[in-house]
Amino acid sequence: MDKYSFLNAASTAFFGDLYDKYLENPDAVEPSWRAFFQGFDFAQEQYGTSVEEAIPAMAQQVVSDENPALINKVKKEFAVLNLINDYRTYGHLFAQINPLRPREPYTPTLAIENYGLTSADLNTSFDAAREIGLAPAPLSTIVEKLQATYCKSIGVDFQHIRNTEERNWFVKRLQQNHNTPQFSKEEKLQILQKLNEAASFENFLHTKYVGQKRFSLEGNDTLVAGLDFMIEAAAEQGVKHVVLGMAHRGRLNVLANIFHKNPQDIFSEFDGKDYEMDDWFDGDVKYHLGITTQRNTRTGKTVDMNLVPNPSHLEAVNALVGGITRAKQDRYCQGNIRQALPILIHGDAAVAGQGIVYETVQMCGLRGFTNGGTVHIVVNNQVGFTANFSDSRSSLYCTDIAKINESPVLHVNADDAEAVVHTFLLAIDYRQAFGKDVYINLFGYRKYGHNEGDEPRFSQPIMYKTIGKHDNSFHMYAQKLIGEGITQQAYVTEIENAYKAYLDTCLEASRKEPITILKPFMQTEWQGFEIASPQEMLQKVNTTIAKEKLDQIAAVLTELPADKPFINKVKKIIADRKEAYANNHIDWGMAELLAYGSLLTEGFDVRITGEDVQRGTFSHRHAVLKTEDTEEEVCFLKDLKTKQLATGNFHIYNSLLSEYGVLGYEYGYAMASPRTLTIWEAQFGDFSNGAQIMIDQYISCGEGKWKTQDGLVMLLPHGFEGQGAEHSSARIERYLQLCAENNMYVTNCTTPANFFHLLRRQMKTNFRKPLIVFTPKSLLRHPQVISTVDDLAAGHFQEVLDDPIANAEKVKRVVFCSGRYYYDLYAEREKLGRDDVALVRIEQLFPLPVEQLKAVIAKYAHATDFVWAQEEPKNMGAYGYMLMNFDLVKWRYVGTPAYAAPASGSHTRDRKRHSQAIAAVFIP
Repeated sequence: MDKYSFLNAASTAFFGDLYDKYLENPDAVEPSWRAFFQGFDFAQEQYGTSVEEAIPAMAQQVVSDENPALINKVKKEFAVLNLINDYRTYGHLFAQINPLRPREPYTPTLAIENYGLTSADLNTSFDAAREIGLAPAPLSTIVEKLQATYCKSIGVDFQHIRNTEERNWFVKRLQQNHNTPQFSKEEKLQILQKLNEAASFENFLHTKYVGQKRFSLEGNDTLVAGLDFMIEAAAEQGVKHVVLGMAHRGRLNVLANIFHKNPQDIFSEFDGKDYEMDDWFDGDVKYHLGITTQRNTRTGKTVDMNLVPNPSHLEAVNALVGGITRAKQDRYCQGNIRQALPILIHGDAAVAGQGIVYETVQMCGLRGFTNGGTVHIVVNNQVGFTANFSDSRSSLYCTDIAKINESPVLHVNADDAEAVVHTFLLAIDYRQAFGKDVYINLFGYRKYGHNEGDEPRFSQPIMYKTIGKHDNSFHMYAQKLIGEGITQQAYVTEIENAYKAYLDTCLEASRKEPITILKPFMQTEWQGFEIASPQEMLQKVNTTIAKEKLDQIAAVLTELPADKPFINKVKKIIADRKEAYANNHIDWGMAELLAYGSLLTEGFDVRITGEDVQRGTFSHRHAVLKTEDTEEEVCFLKDLKTKQLATGNFHIYNSLLSEYGVLGYEYGYAMASPRTLTIWEAQFGDFSNGAQIMIDQYISCGEGKWKTQDGLVMLLPHGFEGQGAEHSSARIERYLQLCAENNMYVTNCTTPANFFHLLRRQMKTNFRKPLIVFTPKSLLRHPQVISTVDDLAAGHFQEVLDDPIANAEKVKRVVFCSGRYYYDLYAEREKLGRDDVALVRIEQLFPLPVEQLKAVIAKYAHATDFVWAQEEPKNMGAYGYMLMNFDLVKWRYVGTPAYAAPASGSHTRDRKRHSQAIAAVFIP
C-alpha cells in the first residue's frame, strides 16, 4: 500500500463532488481524473460499494495502468488536498496573531516541499483548488488563498470538532472572502469610533487620576470594537438579553463604552465619594461593580444588558453568568434559549489556571445548566500578574480548555481591528447556529504593569521595551483608513477632541455632586422587593395553607401511575408515604415535598440542584422516580401543573460533581429570579467548603457590596453520627462568623413542620436573603421527628422551640442547643427521669431571636444553671457565636473539647466522646 498511500488522506467532499461531475458527464472532467474514476468504478464493482473500501483497490488499478504521467498527476492532486487539509488543521500554528513578536517556530511547516511538491509545481493548475471554492487554479494561487484564510491575523482551530456539519460550516465560512474582512465605509468608521472611545477613555483616566488603579485595557483596545459589533449582530439574530462577566482588566472601559455607564459616575468612584445609602452598605471598588442597562442598537432593536458584579476572584463570576442567563431563559426565552447570550471575558493566565473555568465549561451540555452556548473572550496579555505565560500553563494555548467540549477557538491579533471585529462576528454566528460555546483568543498585550502603579520591567524588561515603542490600535487603524481614502486626519482629530470634551464635561459634573449613586442591578426582576430591616427579618410571616390544599397536593404526591412499572422498593416508599399522611404522620421528606408543592400552587417556581438531589443523598426525597423498564422519569411535583393544581414550574437536576461551580450558578439563578425558590443541596454539608469562595465573596456580602438581593437556599446535611471527619460537620461556625448586618438566615431545624414553614417563609416575604439550612441525616427517619398535617397547615416558622414538657417551676438547669443533638439529649433525659432540666432549641441562629430567648429565660425563673450544649467540638459549632452575641446569661459550655478535625475516624472513639458529652449535660 505504500506506493499509493497518498490516497489515504483524500478529501471525501472534494472527491465526491468531482466524482458526481464525472457521473453526469465524463468528458467534463480532466482526462487524468476520468481515467482515475474509471478505475474507481471498477474497484467498486469488484471490491465494495463504499469509498473507504474502494479507494485501495482503485489506487491499485491506477498503479497497474503503468501510466507514470497519470500516477504523478493523481499523486500531485492528492498532495495538494493534503496541503489544504493541513492548513485547516494546523494553519493556526502559523498565523500571525502576536502583535509584539514573531511566533515560535513550529515544525513540520506547511511548506509545499513537505508534501512532495516543488517550486516547479507553483504554476501548475490543480483541480484540488475546487476544495477551497476556486476553479482549477495554479498552486501558487492555492497557497496564497490558504495563507490568507488560515495564517494571517486570524488562526482558526476547529478540526478537533467531531461534528461534520460544524466543521463544514467553518470551511464554508472561512472560504467566503478567504477569511478576509470586508466592511463598508460606514462600518469602518464605526470601528474607528469605538477604538477612539477605548483609547481616549484610558488616556483620560491616566492623566486625570495619575497612579490610581484602573486595570487599563490598553494593548487590547479592540475588545471594545469587537463587543460593539458582536452585540449589534446578536440583536439582529434575535438576542434580547446579554449577560456579561469579566474581571477587572478593561472593566471600566467596557462599562463606559459598551454598557454606557455615565462617566460622571465612574469619576465619582475614582474620587472616592461616599454612597447615597444606609450605613450598612459598604459598596465596592469601581472595577468590581455591575450594571444593568438597555441598549438600543443602530437598527432600532433593544437589548437588555447586564454586567455581573464580581469580586477579585477572577473567574468566579463565570458560574453566576451561567445561572443568570439560565434564569432569564426560563423566564423570557422559553421558545428559544438563544435569545439570551452569555459572554465571559477571561484573562489568559486565569482561564488556564482557575479550576472554576473547567467546572463551568463542563456545564455547557448538561440539561440542568446548558444555556445555548457561551462566547468566551480571552483578553490575552501574554502575562499573568507578573508571571510569563511559560510559568502560567503547560498547554500551547491558554484556550486549550475549549477542546474538552469540542469548542472552536478563534485566535486573533488584537492590533488588527478589522480582523478582531470579523472574528467576533464569526463567533456569534457560530453560537447562534449551533448553540455551543466558542472561544476568541484576543492576542494583545498589557501596556502597563498589573496595575498602573506597578513596574512591569522588573519581570519582563525585553517585552516592555517593545511595548514602549508600540503604537496603539486606534492610531494604527486611523492611518490605515487614511491610506485607503476612507477618512482624513482632520476627522480623526475631530472625533478624538469630541470624546475628550464629553469626558471633560462628565468630570466637571461629577465634582459638583457630593455623593456616588449606585444604580440597582437587574431592577426589572426586583420590582416590588425591598431591602429588609433587622426587625423585618424577625417578624412572623404568614406561611399557613388550607388543609384541603395540602390534601390535594398529598394525593398527587402519593399515587404512582398505574400504567408504569416501578421496582418494589419504590412502590413501598410511595405506599408508606400515602399511609403516613392518612395517619397524620408527616416525616421530613414529605414535609419538604409538600412545601414545594404548596409554593407551586401559589405561582412560585422551584429549582433544586446538587449531587443526587432527585432522590436525595439519603434517599428521603424521591422527587423523581424512574420506571423499571425504560427509566422514564416520573415527577409528581410537575404533575401538579399538568393536573391544573399549580401554575409554578418545578425543576430538579442532579448536578455534575462540583460545589464551587454549581453553587455559583444557583446563586446567579436566584439573583435573576427572585420568584423562584432556588436551592442548592450539598451531598454532605462538609463538601460546601469546596465552594468557599462563593460563600465568602458573594453569598455573605453581595448585598453589602453591590446592593444585590439573593434568595438562594443552601441545604447542608449536618450531624455527628460516627461517619468520620468528612461526613459530620457543615462547619456551622464559618457561616456564623460571616453573619452581620442582617445579611442572611442561618437555621438548624429539628421538626418537619418547621422546615416546611422555613421554606415557605423564604418566598412569602417581600425581600430576599440567602438561607443556610443545616439539614439532618439520621433525623430523616427518626420516629420522633414527625409533624402533623395541622402543624403544616396552621403553623408558622418558629425561631425558638421551648421545651414542650418541662415544668418551669421545677427546672433548675436550662440547656440550649440546636439541631439534631436535641433528640440525643431528650433521650438521655428520659432515661434518667430528670424533670429539673429544660431543653430549648434555637432553630434560627441568625438573626438571633433575642427577644424570644429573653422570654424563655424569664419563664424559667428558678433556673440557676444555663448550659450551651453541642455535639461539635468546642472550637466549632455555635458556641463561640453564642458567647459573642448573647450575654443575658452566663453560659456554661458542655460538650467535647476543642479538636483539629471535626470528628474521629474511629466509630468507637466518636461514640465514646459523644456519650461522655451527653452525660456531662446531666451531671448534678
